[in-house]
Amino acid sequence: MKIPFTDLYSQYKECKIEIDKSIQDVIKRSDYLTGTTVKKFENIISKYTGAEDCASTGSGTDALVCALKALGVSEADTVWTVGHTYISTTEAIATVGAKPLFIDIDQYYHLDLEKIHDFNPDCPPAVILFVDLYGQTPDIDKLKKFAKKYKIKLIEDAAQSFGTKYKGRKVGSLVDLTCFSFNPVKNLGAMGDAGAVTGSKKLIEKVRMFRDHGRKSQFEYEKIGTNARIDNLQAVIVQAKLKKLDQWIKIKRQICHRYSSLLKNYVKIPKEAPWSYHTYYVYVIETPKGSRDNLKTFLKKKGIDTNIHYRIPTHKTKPYKEHILKNLKCTENACKNVLSLPCYHTLTKNQQDYIIKCIKDFYTK
Repeated sequence: MKIPFTDLYSQYKECKIEIDKSIQDVIKRSDYLTGTTVKKFENIISKYTGAEDCASTGSGTDALVCALKALGVSEADTVWTVGHTYISTTEAIATVGAKPLFIDIDQYYHLDLEKIHDFNPDCPPAVILFVDLYGQTPDIDKLKKFAKKYKIKLIEDAAQSFGTKYKGRKVGSLVDLTCFSFNPVKNLGAMGDAGAVTGSKKLIEKVRMFRDHGRKSQFEYEKIGTNARIDNLQAVIVQAKLKKLDQWIKIKRQICHRYSSLLKNYVKIPKEAPWSYHTYYVYVIETPKGSRDNLKTFLKKKGIDTNIHYRIPTHKTKPYKEHILKNLKCTENACKNVLSLPCYHTLTKNQQDYIIKCIKDFYTK
């Protein structure tokens, strides 16, 4: 049996009629950038997330960069983040000239305020850029309380958590700015790169300015910006898929809960935080020490594709080695042992059973 890690074509098939029609409409209008198509898309994202306003961007990385710029982050500033995530989180911080400092993670793979050492309250970071890793949020109220005390801004990297809820509220309206990625493999994916930032109208106006060359009006440029606009083809594709998203997430959650029920005696299964509605961007197990790569190879031979999110922590990569706050033991342990299993709404029960059986066989052979 061959089981791919992802199945993006099935998403297209389910939305084919609307996607194809929407693409043709854009082509007929020759309406490829900005305009009413993008505004409609931004309004839909705002409504879904409960945000006051939304600015679409060309990618999730663009969203992070524009969000940092909108909050005035620059060379003089420090930004706290985590090393157990995709490198674009830290890349965005470096792009605006700020200094990233890495904080270790907790049992949910989130930035852990309890692991901050040698903190000088007279010199707090300008921003805490936290990550909703794998599809659930950290304890946002706890982060907000800390941030308020020390006058720190919060940016939520929600690239992996579109549709996730924190204490019943959808991600997107909970902190100063929230950044989404609509990369094809994300919960809500385009057919290319796309992203968005949500937040207050005041801050989102700044994001819009930075994403469009620093432009305030047609011929008035106020800041040094960039070209970080979404294209209308991606906007209508994401919009079409959004109508199916909640149902896809519901099915994925059922599959993941089944995985957890049947694999808990063999590997460390993901924990769902009591405050979070986990959307399982990926289903990540932790293997007994030293067995991850052997299990990955074994499953590959059995026809099962897996992935590693993430093998090398960002603070171990060449550009960012000097930006460490303190010991990051939990981050480094996670990177050594995590393995992502196939998990998508079209994964059949037979495919699930086969994956589960192969993992059991590996650990009982």
